[in-house]
Amino acid sequence: MTQSAGMVATDFAPATPQGLFDRLDSLGIAHQTHEHAPVFTVEEARALRGVLPGAHVKNLFLRDKKKRSWLVVCEELRPVSLKDLAKSLGAGTFSFGSPERLMEVLGVEPGSVTPLALINAAGRHPVGVVVDRALLAESVVNCHPLVNTMTTALAPDDMLRFIEACGFEPAFVDFETAGGEAPARRDG
Repeated sequence: MTQSAGMVATDFAPATPQGLFDRLDSLGIAHQTHEHAPVFTVEEARALRGVLPGAHVKNLFLRDKKKRSWLVVCEELRPVSLKDLAKSLGAGTFSFGSPERLMEVLGVEPGSVTPLALINAAGRHPVGVVVDRALLAESVVNCHPLVNTMTTALAPDDMLRFIEACGFEPAFVDFETAGGEAPARRDG
């Protein structure tokens, strides 16, 4: 099926974890993956993952009133005010994206949202990508590799390089300040 104005292709086949690992390898991005039981919440992930060093992320798949998709990548215990975040990004009002929209845009199911899912949006869907500035100070960032039965560790700079290789320019937010600060680009 081809795309026309306002119409989205329905024959989309999302990347597999192995396809993702192959893409990371082709970009020269070092990564290490650990398998575990399925996890759907931060609390489940903390209980089941054991001791994996580095920062662990939570990811929010959001939609604004103009039906734009957003992916927020932040430290797992970070409180996020959707109202304040939307205001700082000039996005109006945020709500959570539906499971159907999540699959259409990022090609993953609830519980598997990850910045690595941008491999599935590349060239298909615009997505506003927001990254917690605090993650940049970590030595390792842990996230799901498209499924919630594994955790992949990579350097924060490599996570950003992957996001950019998928065609997205992330904005950075300091969630530690009241309401966050205005988003900045990578070098900001």
